[in-house]
Amino acid sequence: MKNIKLSVIMFGCMFILSCSIKSGKINDISNSSLADVFSEGFDLGVAVNRNQMLGIEKPQQQIVSQHFNALTPENDMKWSTLQPSEGSFDFTGADALINYAAENNKKIIGHVLVWHQQVPEWLFVDEQGKQVTREVLLSRMKSHIFEVAGRYKNQIYGWDVVNEALNDDGSLRESKWLEIIGEDFIDYAFLYASQAAPNAKLYYNDYNLFKQEKITGALTIAERLKRKGIRIDGIGAQAHYGLNPPVAELEKTIQRVISQQLDFMITELDITVLKFPEPEKMGADVSLNVEYAEEYNPYAESMSNEALQALAQSYIDLFELFWKYRDHISRVTLWGVSDGDSWRNYWPMQGRVDYPLLFDRAYQAKPFVQDLINIPQSQ
Repeated sequence: MKNIKLSVIMFGCMFILSCSIKSGKINDISNSSLADVFSEGFDLGVAVNRNQMLGIEKPQQQIVSQHFNALTPENDMKWSTLQPSEGSFDFTGADALINYAAENNKKIIGHVLVWHQQVPEWLFVDEQGKQVTREVLLSRMKSHIFEVAGRYKNQIYGWDVVNEALNDDGSLRESKWLEIIGEDFIDYAFLYASQAAPNAKLYYNDYNLFKQEKITGALTIAERLKRKGIRIDGIGAQAHYGLNPPVAELEKTIQRVISQQLDFMITELDITVLKFPEPEKMGADVSLNVEYAEEYNPYAESMSNEALQALAQSYIDLFELFWKYRDHISRVTLWGVSDGDSWRNYWPMQGRVDYPLLFDRAYQAKPFVQDLINIPQSQ
């Protein structure tokens, strides 16, 4: 997802952002590492972009170096970036991530091998523009996975093999993958990934998995793969939430995944403080595009203290849940380094100013980060 660089810096809020929400202590974490704080439970990851890995955005790179030990490329391993035309690969961004991770001792989570979004136009058609056959698309899938996962087979810790293949009711989403290949496109994706990268962990990744119908669909996929002898190692739950996240429902999902002897991870965590314009569609469908309306952009200059308090409590509630299940959660990944990097500023509505992450636009930790640091010490 392309990052938007916003110039709004909230100098007027810096006093608020210097004190812990609960403890009132000065929020100086300069000598701390969030990854180290949670290391006895799970990896703490973050989604990164090319400029951060190349050192062009040095403040963000410093945050990544200090506070996170698992990296997910936001865009640089998606199909449209890696193979924009058939057989022509561009590994510039992916190689930059690989090199940075090796130099800084970070794990890499590959994202993503098969998804219905951010794919090039040529993928599903032939030279005449007609839809390709099942055999052709399977061949293209295999070739791409072997080229990409094979290239990094000893460097990438785990792969999001298939992304967002389900509707919220647990049924398979209509996509060109499903239409042309059939529901076993998922099976082939995991089979090819296991062959190309035999030592990497293999995950199914999706949003709204706190909804029990949807996690049922994901577990059904995992059960089918296991019956066929195809490896799947875990379920990744995206966590693009609003204030007051679905903690109780998410706990049920964690318990169900654990019961199936699958690894569980939070793969894309952010919390919007903004009202969602179409609540029934809340999730992470990047095709959703709502026309801008001023009423949905209330914090264009700065976030209110009330919103900050609600954001703090939302993060605290989630991290307390994650720590409770730390023996079964392998990773928690924030989807972006700082507020200015977040896709939430332009989805599902362009031109808004959001505050969904742990670090603000001035690259300072928000006050409640100290409360997150205290969680492992208090339990």
